[in-house]
Amino acid sequence: MTANTVTRLLDGLPPIPDDKPVLIAGPTASGKSALALEIAERHGGVIVNADASQVYDCWRIITARPSPQEEARAPHLLYGHVPYDATYSTGHWLREVVPLLSAGPRPIIVGGTGLYFAALTEGMADIPPTPPGIRARADAMSLAELLAGIDAETAARIDTLNRARVQRAWEVQQATGRPLSDWQDDTPPPALPLDQAVPLVFDVDKTWLLDRIMRRFDQMLEQGALAEVAAMRDRYDPALPSCKAIGVPELMAHLRGELTLDEARERAGIATRQFAKRQRTWFRARMKSWNHIHLPG
Repeated sequence: MTANTVTRLLDGLPPIPDDKPVLIAGPTASGKSALALEIAERHGGVIVNADASQVYDCWRIITARPSPQEEARAPHLLYGHVPYDATYSTGHWLREVVPLLSAGPRPIIVGGTGLYFAALTEGMADIPPTPPGIRARADAMSLAELLAGIDAETAARIDTLNRARVQRAWEVQQATGRPLSDWQDDTPPPALPLDQAVPLVFDVDKTWLLDRIMRRFDQMLEQGALAEVAAMRDRYDPALPSCKAIGVPELMAHLRGELTLDEARERAGIATRQFAKRQRTWFRARMKSWNHIHLPG
């Protein structure tokens, strides 16, 4: 996204009070980080990550984390601060973000993980941790088996094509004896009600976004994404959430001789497009009351 486009977007936004947190959600490759940086430089604040893949310390290029040059322009938090093999959930993220709402510079929370924003602005149930034995059983099950083990109400509320979400629902039901939907219905008040923030969500044209996705992946390759993935080759574990970041399995398959680089690029592009489609659907369904940023336009 060009500097002129970002400036035009910012000029067209509703007023941004200095005392209100800013929330910026949207699909991958839509330009969220550029807008967050412009707001931080113009209005002040600390940029806080709300992308589940960008929390891990092993990736910068392949997850499109802000560059060192961008991080030097404004303070950034919760980027690359979690070890690649550590457990990190929406609950972990929420516990790290809540103190930032009342201490230090105004947070500008930006990312594409819708559940993070939902937990922050709608509340989150206090579900006990999953025992390791149940997690191990779930890791060995197929998506169909996991789906068969959750209740219909929970299945209707989650993205049933997202294995991580389905597995989480199965684990909760097995570990607590209560469906995830029951826990959600007992959710406490949110840490940040929507009327106490400036909520912005990118609502982008499909064709425009697909073109940006492929151009960005090519740029990642030029910047060294393949070398970044190669550096993790001896520690790569496809069961770890960090190793499921889009582009990582595809480039790892290339490094193992299973795919050509062109094939890996094409598969990563397909995976990213599918992910972006799910994001766009989720945001449109769950963020109707947010301020929508339409691109191009």
